[in-house]
Amino acid sequence: MHITRHTKHGIDQTSMTVKTLLDPNEVRFFSGNSNRPLAQKIADYAGVPLDETHFSRFSNDNLFVQLGASVRGRIVYIVQSLTPPVSDNLMELLMMLDIAKGAAAREVHAVIPYFSYARSDKKDAPRISITARLAADLLKTAGASHVMTMTLHSPQVHGFFSVPTDPLTARTVFATHMRERDYDPQTTIVVAPDAGQAKPAARFARDLGLPVAVGNKTRLSDTQVEIEDTLSRQLRGFETAIVYEDEIATGGTITEVSQMLIRSGIHQISLVCTHGLFLGKALARIQAISEITEVITTDTVALPPEKYLPNMTVLSVGEVFGEAIRCNYFRQSIGALFSFGDGDE
Repeated sequence: MHITRHTKHGIDQTSMTVKTLLDPNEVRFFSGNSNRPLAQKIADYAGVPLDETHFSRFSNDNLFVQLGASVRGRIVYIVQSLTPPVSDNLMELLMMLDIAKGAAAREVHAVIPYFSYARSDKKDAPRISITARLAADLLKTAGASHVMTMTLHSPQVHGFFSVPTDPLTARTVFATHMRERDYDPQTTIVVAPDAGQAKPAARFARDLGLPVAVGNKTRLSDTQVEIEDTLSRQLRGFETAIVYEDEIATGGTITEVSQMLIRSGIHQISLVCTHGLFLGKALARIQAISEITEVITTDTVALPPEKYLPNMTVLSVGEVFGEAIRCNYFRQSIGALFSFGDGDE
């Protein structure tokens, strides 16, 4: 049904389905410093303004935060990615949650597009912290009544949260972008670097009608990995590979996987990742491999202009978060947006 919708930008006559917007008198949207552009896209989709938040530091380096609008009795959404500087951004988020709770907000939702501590999900060395669980506990203590995030590094991290948590997926955004290319399943294959990405990669491959191959990775350090040469048999006859990852940080995994693919006869590589951090020498590593013809990521991490490669595409997940928030607000199911289950990542 065609509708005319009044928005703060005027009248939108393009909608073909009814999309009821959030009540701006009942909802408050705020953003930390990590990814304000994405927060603005989410708020725009929901049809509410992104209110100001005031940040400063005292002479002793203590952080000062003040929400710029009343939250009493309202539903509050706070958007913050845990990107570098991670500790500062986490502290901003905790303080904003605490402010909203202390100012008598009815609900306090932490929207964390990139939850970096999800990588610390197990005790694999003596005397270390399972920091994903610690961070989840801190979010609840600070005042979060609900958490929304995207593509956690491992599924078990979802269980660390003791408040309702929605792990969303960017898979449909990638699939929509790439489906028009009409890949040949005889020559193109989706590759998961390790077993942890096997199920997400398989679902993505199914969306594109392509086969999938899975590698076997051993992490040696934060920047170094080792990939067992088990992919060669799975790649015979293929010319193009789409490497499907949850994130690219230093590029160590991508470098090792790409070199193995090339040795196995792959001539063209596309990198697809939800969280593109591209830290340290990651971009130089990617550019040094001529067979990598494109890099596709999302805006869960705000990239500065100098990190944009000529062959890089950044897709927005603002509508995914916006729709999840809208459905949550109206008590509707958001199962189709989850990062697990049949048909999801």
